Amino acid sequence: LIYDSFAQYLVTEKGYDEDLLILAPDSLDFCCKGLVLDIEEGNFLKLAEDGTVLRASHGTKSMTFEEILENYGRREWKHFNTVSGMVSRTAKYYLYDNYFDLPGALLCARVVDSLDQHDAQKKYDFWKDMVAAIQHNYKISAFKENCGMYFPEVKNHPDKYLQRCPESVKKWLKQLKNAGKILLLITSSHSDYCRLLCEHVLGNDFEEYFDILITNALKPGFFSHTPNQRPFRTLENDEEQEALLSLDKPGWYSQGNAIQLYDLLKKMTGKLDPKVVYFGDSMHSDIFPARHYSNWETVFILEELLGDEGTVPAKAESEPLEKKGKYEGDQLKVPYFVSKQWGSFFMDRLPGLENAEETLVHTWSCKCISTYSTIAIPSLEAIADLPLDYRFTRFSSNGSATAGYYPSPPRALLPNEDSVTMK
Repeated sequence: LIYDSFAQYLVTEKGYDEDLLILAPDSLDFCCKGLVLDIEEGNFLKLAEDGTVLRASHGTKSMTFEEILENYGRREWKHFNTVSGMVSRTAKYYLYDNYFDLPGALLCARVVDSLDQHDAQKKYDFWKDMVAAIQHNYKISAFKENCGMYFPEVKNHPDKYLQRCPESVKKWLKQLKNAGKILLLITSSHSDYCRLLCEHVLGNDFEEYFDILITNALKPGFFSHTPNQRPFRTLENDEEQEALLSLDKPGWYSQGNAIQLYDLLKKMTGKLDPKVVYFGDSMHSDIFPARHYSNWETVFILEELLGDEGTVPAKAESEPLEKKGKYEGDQLKVPYFVSKQWGSFFMDRLPGLENAEETLVHTWSCKCISTYSTIAIPSLEAIADLPLDYRFTRFSSNGSATAGYYPSPPRALLPNEDSVTMK
């Protein structure tokens, strides 16, 4: 749906090739989290932890090792310094780090292919049209006005796109609350879309699961901005009202900043430095800023951990098929299959120069996980049945790159494991 929403706009509003509307099923293999789009060159890059380019494609077409050497050499990619500081959005490049964004990567790659067919480009200039497509489909008023293709479709067919929250997770949220924890929901989605999702996923009583709901949080700015730059606002009928000078009580708010939220948490807990654990699935918008600016504990939801057999919870075996949902079945439907084109999310081989041996290296995405997450889990379901006082091993416990993965590290990171095929 995301792909179609953007492609439709590019074709009808910006005159792009109609072929973009047709999606071959195997083209989804291109989607791999952690890729960086070098916008002007039309190239996608997979980076090693030291910033060298491990794999690359021009549009959807893989570049050879020789082409990579010629274009990027064996040194750190020129924008690595800014990208590794998580400045992921500039006019020069875009970092694809969550599943919501990834369909856009495939579309951009196909746009490059299509532009090349008509006329070999020196520098590409399609990005402004991509931004317009995103804006058209996701702007704040789009849900209410039923404009774009995305919101009307989700409203009309929520069951087609949304999975209901497992009972074990709902029970876990209630247990946390009953144990005196304060529960927060912080999302960049606007309140009307958030309500549709939560009612569908958690039920009509979803607000009872949380003490504080913050929508249109505009992450990562929520963590990095000051109260003056990004005050909280109240909502009436999903319309944002005047800015608040401080956050005084739990409730549903819009925008805001982590500083005033933390002040409210101190007040609610009666503690000088209440501990916050923040769960998120985007390194750029969730995990990095929550750790870097707010020094919160961070739990990274990493579906790639489900790509390994061996990390799917054992009880999934005995469940009836209809309950297995997205964990089984057609490989193309699951988001965490290992891309043939891009290989493992965690590791890759760096070919040796001349006659040297090839070396196995961690990807930059993998390095970010052990640097900025406290732990990484495949889903909330994976921990929902654990006792609330269960002690997880953190990544930082012994400087280990694998300690924080629960229930177990990805096989690609285990020693002498050749199970991840890398071409």
